[in-house]
Amino acid sequence: MRWFAFVLLCLASSVSADPLRVLAIGDSVMAWHKWTGRDIPSVMGELLNAQVENDAVAASRFSNASTLGRAAGFDVRAQFRTGDWDVILINGGANDFLNDCGCQACDKVLDGLIAPDLTGEVPGFLARLTRTGAEVIWMGYYASARSGQFTGCRPYLVEYDARLSRFADQTQGLTFVDSEDVMDPGDRSLFAFDGIHPSPAGARRIGTYLAQTRAR
Repeated sequence: MRWFAFVLLCLASSVSADPLRVLAIGDSVMAWHKWTGRDIPSVMGELLNAQVENDAVAASRFSNASTLGRAAGFDVRAQFRTGDWDVILINGGANDFLNDCGCQACDKVLDGLIAPDLTGEVPGFLARLTRTGAEVIWMGYYASARSGQFTGCRPYLVEYDARLSRFADQTQGLTFVDSEDVMDPGDRSLFAFDGIHPSPAGARRIGTYLAQTRAR
């Protein structure tokens, strides 16, 4: 009888528990489809039964955003807002390479974002996020079906993600999840019309992978 009462108590606790609160910030990869609710964070939230606020803004960057741009959310760091978040999902950086060096000779930009010794603007911001007590998940970039205006960026983005992965390995409360693990650049159905951003199917695949990784 006592065992039965204990089971009922556990079930009641699980039902009444508040859902996870997730804040998503970043660039267009994170923001794509958010107006239709088929964006990556929404898929992740659906599978985790979480409440998701997606504040990601297309064309966002980490560095050199104007004052007006920061106010409009085009600075990834400015998208963060204090709250009782359980999970903060974040990406960004590709637009820094595009705008600051045109995806050519970008070593200085890369080192400013995250240097070989794993210091820089991005690690500094991620350390700030982990101090909030939230679980922080960094979503790495994937190889796209076509490069478009990002032609030349690929080697820098690969090294960028490699450094961020190493930083996550040594940072408590931070997890690096590589969306490239589930995005096949040869499968055009996973990409939007531009061949760069995820299609609804691609967003669902990444969101599902994030949810599965977080649930492990």
